[in-house]
Amino acid sequence: MSQVGAVNPRYATLNTDYAAEMFSMSDEEDGPIWMVNLMKYREIADYGDGRESNISGQEADDLYAPMAVLADIGAEIVFAGNVETQLLGDSPKWDRIAVVKYPTRRSFLKMSSRKDFQEKHVHKEAGMQTTIVMGCTPMDTPVYSKKDWTEIANSPSESDGVITVVHVLQLNEQIEKMNNYSLIAGERAIPNGVRVDGWFQVENTILGDGRKWDQVRFNTFPSRRAFKEVLNDPARIEAQKKYRESAISDTYTMIVTPLINKVSDSI
Repeated sequence: MSQVGAVNPRYATLNTDYAAEMFSMSDEEDGPIWMVNLMKYREIADYGDGRESNISGQEADDLYAPMAVLADIGAEIVFAGNVETQLLGDSPKWDRIAVVKYPTRRSFLKMSSRKDFQEKHVHKEAGMQTTIVMGCTPMDTPVYSKKDWTEIANSPSESDGVITVVHVLQLNEQIEKMNNYSLIAGERAIPNGVRVDGWFQVENTILGDGRKWDQVRFNTFPSRRAFKEVLNDPARIEAQKKYRESAISDTYTMIVTPLINKVSDSI
């Protein structure tokens, strides 16, 4: 999903310091890395060479998807989904979220030098308006006993199916307040069937707009109604005002319809 072979592709700024840091890691230091991709597409794909395009940016990105390359280097897409609603974060309005697990940081970097990858990347350049790609590692998460979704009030249905709520967080120094909020929100989410797929510490951003991020969280709910119950819970709302709002400097919160979700299994 990501590319670092060219300095500053049209859709983002490359963090060359982070790239150099990853490439210089010893084998003992290196290891699995989860690349979290936030993607905003062009309305119409723009190949930049004068050719007329009649496909959307998302269709161009679908042509790019380097599945064979990823498989060859031992990488795997562990999450992909379309953004249904962006609850927090003004701009850009993201279209899709994806997570690729790479066996090492170096394998992620070396991928971009492969000829078969470079041949496909023209489609990403054409389709992507802007992106943020964060190198992440798993962090400890609360241990909740999973509710059987058939036994909760707002179980999944054909008209109201499973959603994943993705939080991208830039935290300030009041991390303890965020921890307090997470405990209270978790207590309200458990009866509504929440499943914590994975919370990640952001090691650094390899492609982006210069902003620094600290965490990305993936929480799955059995239905939109179940999530709405948590969202409207008075105790959670009070905790948000008391703790969350003062602990966060910047954020995106998105309801995502998952197409692939193997985050939990990948950790």
